[in-house]
Amino acid sequence: MKFFVDTAEIDQIKELNDLGMVDGVTTNPSLIAKSGRDILEVTKEICDMVSGPVSAEVVALDAETMLAEGRKLAKIADNIAVKVPLTWAGLQTCKTLSDEGTMVNVTLCFSANQALLAAKAGATFISPFIGRLDDLNMDGLELIEDIRTIYDNYGFETNILAASIRSANHMSECAKIGADVATAPPAVIKAMANHVLTDKGLAAFMADAEKAGIKIM
Repeated sequence: MKFFVDTAEIDQIKELNDLGMVDGVTTNPSLIAKSGRDILEVTKEICDMVSGPVSAEVVALDAETMLAEGRKLAKIADNIAVKVPLTWAGLQTCKTLSDEGTMVNVTLCFSANQALLAAKAGATFISPFIGRLDDLNMDGLELIEDIRTIYDNYGFETNILAASIRSANHMSECAKIGADVATAPPAVIKAMANHVLTDKGLAAFMADAEKAGIKIM
């Protein structure tokens, strides 16, 4: 499973990218606003740093303006994936941009039917939102399973990009289900390294090393 990092903070992306933990980046208007940067400027900087897909989202609601915004974003770099919402206008934009050879990430997916439509429209990525479904007492991971089944049944090449990841457990469960990509905040990716037994074992080793006077340097 590929890891995309869900942020527009350059320092956070660089840290993970230097460790080989970044296969791509996802941004959205909320993350861009949080960064305090101009969308075109910060997106270009991210694209120059990361070799994989970088999702940049349109802000229009109608298909004509979405398409114009998408084409402008696509000119930033070859690794741009234009992000469009899963609305009828978004699907229209997805079809046109995909036919033009631009990667498209269809976002805000909450049902298998929506994911099926996105695949038919030629989406490069479909972004089902796990955490937001969980917030409504619905099973976000079950949606990933349903989409995986449908895509495998018919050979759709659209990548399942699990989004709205809230925990390290979400990451491992998505990997077991077979999501192609999971996008998560830097803190969640780092939390995957944590385990109470690792901490306990390390504390014991350090105590024994100190008691025995073990020094390497």
